[in-house]
Parts: sequence; structure tokens; C-alpha cells
Amino acid sequence: MLKRLDHYNLHFALGEYDFHISNIVLERFERSIPRHSHSKNSFEIHYIPLGYGKAVIDGNPYEIIPNTLFVTGPFIEHSQIPDKKDPMWEYCIYLKTGHNPAPAPSLEEKSLAKVFWQTRFWFGQDRQDIHTLMKQLFSELEHRYTGYTIQAGILLKQLIIKMIRNYEGQIETAPHTSVPNLIENKYLIIEECFLYEYRTLSLDMLSSRLGLGIRQTERLLKDHYGKTFLQKKTEARMSAASILLQNHDLSITRIAEDTGYSCIEHFSASFKRYYGQSATSYRKQFSSMP
Repeated sequence: MLKRLDHYNLHFALGEYDFHISNIVLERFERSIPRHSHSKNSFEIHYIPLGYGKAVIDGNPYEIIPNTLFVTGPFIEHSQIPDKKDPMWEYCIYLKTGHNPAPAPSLEEKSLAKVFWQTRFWFGQDRQDIHTLMKQLFSELEHRYTGYTIQAGILLKQLIIKMIRNYEGQIETAPHTSVPNLIENKYLIIEECFLYEYRTLSLDMLSSRLGLGIRQTERLLKDHYGKTFLQKKTEARMSAASILLQNHDLSITRIAEDTGYSCIEHFSASFKRYYGQSATSYRKQFSSMP
């Protein structure tokens, strides 16, 4: 999965520096990122909310685990290798710095900008709930709410402050959002797909929604639901059929169509195989109900 937000002209000033953001990415690593470095005015902020892997930075190996945060500044060589069993997800923000022709008079802003610019490399665990900030930033840019570019600039400014607090070892006192939200979101996606799209849902469609390969999706369903994709889809269709059959205004042919079967014969055979009785006999159970 790759979600790239690179068509926005985002920038903000902090102290004596201008920050221009040219690329914001959320990616699930399916491949290794080869060794590379950035120009004299460029920084990358990396935040890993989920998954595992390894980074090699200026020749030194670093283990990546959930909630890892690191920054790579000018000329810092780095590469990333995902864990094959549980690849990392990463928010990555690429920004360039330049001189601000009208620097803010605030000494605090100047000090913050200088600390960020001078910290060419940092690696550790986030203690400032950056995950929540990243999700807010993506939400603003994806939905384009009123004033979203202004709000994005504010969030990016907050990110710089949170980075510096991490450098200094400060701990945010507010409770952190649980890191495995991406995992929970996967289960929500799966359940909503089978609940609302059982008629047309395919394994390819579900895999695409999850940002996973077909085999990974099948394994996820088997591990966490004990069922294959086909079993889950049949379960969803049959559950819908059992409710629809209670409505005597709907013909069985119509119900077959509404649950995604190409013909009534296929629907009837599937229903009898699943419930052990025909759709007609199942419907009779509700004939005396008001």
C-alpha cells in the first residue's frame, strides 16, 4: 500500500527558516528501500506506527519496532529493510529548509528552528503521540476541509516542536493513542465489506482495500476469523438471505439477485447446503408472523 500526498504546496516559517513540504507518504513496505541520502537543505521525518524492520543509517544498523521515530538530515545515508512476516508501515515527510527573509521576532521560535536544523540525525521511540498528529494531517489533506492548508501548516509546526521534545527526552503527560490502530482498522474494513458489500465483494477488492496481497488477505481471514474468503462471503450472503426471506413481499428470485447469485438454482442449492433446508421451507417458519 502507498498513499502519497505530493500535490500540495505546503510551507510554513519558523524562526529564521522556511520549511517547504514536497512529499507526505503513508506506506506499507513491500520492498526494501536502497541506501540514499538527501541534499544539504533536506530532511526526512520517519514515523513507524506498526510493523518491524531494520534501518541502516550511516553504516550502523537500527531495529525498527512500532512507535519508532527517526529523522535523516542532509547527507545522512540510510536504507530500510522490512520484516517479511510483519512489514513496517511508515509515515514519511520530506521537507526542504531555506532562509526566511522576514524571520519571526520570537527568540523561542528561532531557537526551535535552529535545534531542528542542527539535528541531522536522531533515532528513538516517540514520546509525543506523533501518530495522532500524522492522522490529523492526512485527514486535513485528504478531505480538504475549510482552511485545510492553514491547518496543515499549524500541524506541521507542531510536528517540529514534538520532534524537538523527543530529542530532549520529554514525555507527554496526556495518554497516548493506542499504536495498533492500523490493525484495528483492518478488521473494521473487513467487517464492513462483508456486511455491506457481500453482493459484489471479491478477494481482489478486499485485498486492495486492506493494502495487502491476496495470499496475505486470505491468511489474515484464516488467522483471525477461522474462515476463508469464500466462507466469509457465503456466511454474509446467507445471513442476508435469512433476513430477506422473512419479507414475504420479496420473491425468492429477487432475494437471489439481491444476495449476488446469478440464478435462483445456484442460490437455492447454496441456501440448502448452508442451512440444511430449502429457502421455501425456511420462509414458511415466518408465515404466521404479523
